Amino acid sequence: MDALDALLNRVSAPRLCEPAPDAGQRELLFRAALRAPDHGQLRPWRFLTIEGAAREQLGELLAQALPADASPEALNKARAMPLRAPLLVVVIARVQEHPKVPAQEQVIAAGCAAHGILLAAHAQGIGAVWRTGELAYNAQVAAGLGLVAGEQIVAFLYLGTPERELRTPQPLQLADFVAAWPH
Repeated sequence: MDALDALLNRVSAPRLCEPAPDAGQRELLFRAALRAPDHGQLRPWRFLTIEGAAREQLGELLAQALPADASPEALNKARAMPLRAPLLVVVIARVQEHPKVPAQEQVIAAGCAAHGILLAAHAQGIGAVWRTGELAYNAQVAAGLGLVAGEQIVAFLYLGTPERELRTPQPLQLADFVAAWPH
């Protein structure tokens, strides 16, 4: 698959099953991530892979991070979230003090790294979906995943084999998003 095809036709695959990407495929996913724009060569990202029984551990962490009065349904939903794919990649922004590269730019760079993983997955026929949700911004979840000061979760990327054929993306009207300046 060429780059333009991947860029123009990538869609989220919300229903995923085994198998997870193999070692060779994963290497390509992370190599693509490392090509993200990176002003200052800070490499303001890192990645955690979660699979197998570790997905259940993450589910428990997510459930524990809910408010004390969370309903049984909410607890069960949190526990089940990581089980929606055989492999999760947690994309973490590592924000560093820098005189020329603001924190926001570093977080965006980590987001671009996440997008690189999604594009590389699509190019290899791997299903992927980017999910966050409020628990991605929860301090207890961050601590449980080993994040340190200056780090934040940018994405939970779910990867696996699509359970069904991927939809065809609907074309958007460029004029709705692109304008010349000044008007």
